[in-house]
Amino acid sequence: MKLAVNLILSGGMLTLCLWLVWPDEEAQGNLSRAFTELDMGRFWPHFALYMCLLAFTHFCRAWRWNNLLGPIGVHLSPLRLLAISSVGFMAILALPARLGEFVRPALIRKRGEVSAAAALGTVAVERIVDGLIVSLFVFGAFFALRGPEAPSWMMPTAYAALGVFAVALTFLVFALRWPKPTVRFCVAMTLTPKLAPRIAEVLEEKILSMISGFLVLKDKRNLFIFVLWSLTYWGTNGMGVWVLAQGFGLDLSILGAYATMGLVAVGITLPNSPGLVGQFQWFMVLGLSLYMPASVAESDGLAFAIVIHGIQVVWYLSIGGLALLSPYVSFSEVVASRSVSEHEEDA
Repeated sequence: MKLAVNLILSGGMLTLCLWLVWPDEEAQGNLSRAFTELDMGRFWPHFALYMCLLAFTHFCRAWRWNNLLGPIGVHLSPLRLLAISSVGFMAILALPARLGEFVRPALIRKRGEVSAAAALGTVAVERIVDGLIVSLFVFGAFFALRGPEAPSWMMPTAYAALGVFAVALTFLVFALRWPKPTVRFCVAMTLTPKLAPRIAEVLEEKILSMISGFLVLKDKRNLFIFVLWSLTYWGTNGMGVWVLAQGFGLDLSILGAYATMGLVAVGITLPNSPGLVGQFQWFMVLGLSLYMPASVAESDGLAFAIVIHGIQVVWYLSIGGLALLSPYVSFSEVVASRSVSEHEEDA
């Protein structure tokens, strides 16, 4: 049942985003022109630099997880950490409705040492901190653009994104300090105790188990290092967007690159379409349209969005595939991890 709901959400997001981003006949001609007139002599050096930045962002994204796992007593060798993370990133991209988020926690589940729920708690911290960082990027960039000519959706989107992740961070802090009252209050706000008391009990139990993954919030050293790695990860990510945009000849400022990256990152926290197809491109074009004419964003900008998305898809699938060939994680473990995560969800 849950799988069917996830597939419906993912399919619905795919349909919606493809409908939003699909170019009309004139735009298709402009898109074709953008590809045929691309200056390859200018593109290739920027592409090479972008690949170096992409490799570094991958490392930062994987390595920082170590500082979330340490406080719950999980210690992975560097190569196993990188391998598990790479497979997890591949799963996030490949599986619908963000089901891939369960793969990394399930792969490190050790009987008697750490539960999948506690490991999932570390991913929850990771996602919330990421959301807060990119929301601050978006808010700062959009605030600088505010004015009578700014689109009406811009500032409400910035405030909403910042508000959602600020509330989530507040929940983390309160849940760690007063776990049972906080969880009971949040579950009560969903009306589940009145509508389905048994489900409410299970939900409370699972969330309380997951809270053990929030222990990094009490570990100042690991939390500080994790935040530094996260800032480095997102900083390099935004710089990569700017570098590749220059290779496409787009007149995009560094601030515009970070704002566009942030908007895409916020957008893909929604139930994702398979491979982020359509979803990634639509949010990328939406961000670019704030910094260049709509006609350019919907032609050269869409071409850029298609290429950068394609590069990232090939990268994450390739690195994840190579990790599966390593001795540190196997395909059978990934299959078993899905069984574990489904059991945790249904329990």
